[in-house]
Amino acid sequence: MTTPSKKILTFLVLTFALSTPLYYFIATSDSTHSYSTWLMWAPGVAAIITQLLFTRSIAGLGWAPGKTKYLLAGYLIPFIYVSVVYGLVWLSGIGPLDIVGFANTMGTQAPFTLPTPTQQAAGAILYFATYGVLTTSWATLGEEIGWRGVLVPELAKRFSFAQISLISGAIWAVWHFPVLLLADYNNAGAPLWFGLLCFSVLVISISFAFTWLRLKSGSVWVTVLMHASHNIAIQAIFTKLTGATPFTPYVIDEFGAGLALMGLVIAYLFWRRSAWLQYATPAQSDRSRP
Repeated sequence: MTTPSKKILTFLVLTFALSTPLYYFIATSDSTHSYSTWLMWAPGVAAIITQLLFTRSIAGLGWAPGKTKYLLAGYLIPFIYVSVVYGLVWLSGIGPLDIVGFANTMGTQAPFTLPTPTQQAAGAILYFATYGVLTTSWATLGEEIGWRGVLVPELAKRFSFAQISLISGAIWAVWHFPVLLLADYNNAGAPLWFGLLCFSVLVISISFAFTWLRLKSGSVWVTVLMHASHNIAIQAIFTKLTGATPFTPYVIDEFGAGLALMGLVIAYLFWRRSAWLQYATPAQSDRSRP
């Protein structure tokens, strides 16, 4: 019988082997968007290969959709914690709410034009929060098949909830490091080390929520949706709604202290709930193959 550690090691070796050439292309290319999407699929491809090597099937990755309440939670939770952080930023004056600026930039990406900047901004927010999340899910599916399809369930066979979250979160964070270090994926105006630290704290912390929802729901689609909502809420909506000041690079986005601190709150809340968590086994979480 294959030990979880052997399967995990195979998955990680394949993930970083597939990711390495994409790190290079991202670091040396003027246009990184397409390479970034392929990079997000490196863990997914590695997971599928690993699953086929060890089980000769792609069952067991959490293909069943799970209950609606968990899908809804996956969608809403990022918008809740992001809106709290940015709401405090706007109210405190650290960064102003810039509706006109958002309408003039992100509003032009929506397939419609509304009469006033406020209406255009509201329409764009709705567009990104719906259609944007759905289309972004294609990219986040690649990561989630890896991190929460294979890695988390395998870790769950031998570690506690907190250990699963910390280990998977640390691996998830480290996997991003080459992009942060080589491709200017950071907040301009703040030191690189600061952005790297805040990003790591955020990713490891929110892994508690991702792990809880994956194990509770038995579905990888819940975390696919949560990952997409997280990316859209921060990158396409709230950061773009925030005017720049000398302080914002240190507070907003995935590289600022605001979401890092909020991540610690999220980690605590889900760690507290883990005492009642009953893990869904691979068989329970994959009643039908895709």
